[in-house]
Amino acid sequence: MLLLCLDTATPRVSVAFGRDGAVLGSVELGTGRRHAEQVAPAIVYLRDQLGVDLGHLAGIAVGIGPGLFTGLRVGVTTARMMAQSLRVPVVGIPSLDLVAYPLRHSHRLIVAVFDAKRREVFHARYRPVPGGVQRISEYEVSAPAKVVAELLAGGEEVLLAGDGVAAYRDEFAVLDRAEPAGDEFAFPSAAALVALATARMEREEFSAPWEIHPMYLRKTDAELTLSERPQRARP
Repeated sequence: MLLLCLDTATPRVSVAFGRDGAVLGSVELGTGRRHAEQVAPAIVYLRDQLGVDLGHLAGIAVGIGPGLFTGLRVGVTTARMMAQSLRVPVVGIPSLDLVAYPLRHSHRLIVAVFDAKRREVFHARYRPVPGGVQRISEYEVSAPAKVVAELLAGGEEVLLAGDGVAAYRDEFAVLDRAEPAGDEFAFPSAAALVALATARMEREEFSAPWEIHPMYLRKTDAELTLSERPQRARP
């Protein structure tokens, strides 16, 4: 089973081809908000280097967020368009899951945290289970202080992962029972996307291209600006 996998929910663009759950090759680009310029060339480069025939794809997997609006939209739109053109299904995987999954061998509570800008983070909690992780919270967007307060109240040993950990290092430093997972777990894992998407494809848990939607969790900057404008009184 050949899959094309991509995630653009964070400042890093990840593209990978996988076969039967194993990564054939991957490209990761962390140059900021240039997702629209990078995704298509990365796919073409990887296809040519691996000698992959896109006509043999069984499906396309994409990280659906939560994430920043512009980058996230690029990945989901690319997956939709390619899937529709190639007439293959799409598997959407939450991007926070892709940070938590590689830590499945830990015995601690896993908290995946993305920098959401505006002094907020996207986050979710997971417990390791045989063969993977189980999410035990909703996907949320909150101030880092709120996340810290909830973890302090829980009193558990915590493993923190995602780029939000470094972005709000001082806030998370007050957690004496928490440990950062490290820089290698700061962004969604291409290998995790290949593994999780393959499992879902095998269970036929996929979608038509038009059924895949980004997980934003909050309004865009434009929507916030519009909502903050004073409303004119009607005559």
